[in-house]
Amino acid sequence: QVQFVESGGGLVQPGGSLRLSCAASGFTFSNYVMSWYRQAPGKERELVASITTGGSTANYAESVKGRFTISRDNAKNTLYLQMNSLKPEDTAVYYCRAPRFVTWGQGTQVTVSS
Repeated sequence: QVQFVESGGGLVQPGGSLRLSCAASGFTFSNYVMSWYRQAPGKERELVASITTGGSTANYAESVKGRFTISRDNAKNTLYLQMNSLKPEDTAVYYCRAPRFVTWGQGTQVTVSS
């Protein structure tokens, strides 16, 4: 059973930082590209970042480029998203997923507000 469990969200002030974690299970984590997505109120779910199996290459949405960093620890079956210089428009529920699968986790809420 493929599962993704996101954690690390919370309430932060503009300009602050958070690190999100995603614990994956039910498949061979190291064999799959992994991605972070987010869904803000009134908007469609958006691809935020993706990372290759070994972590050597990452791609980012233009809106987060230079502020967010995706990484992975294959030994721990864990995906991370370091978010710096947060803006109110980053407020959303954040999800992780291996795009090969259709399974979604519960997500973790990130709220950026003064």
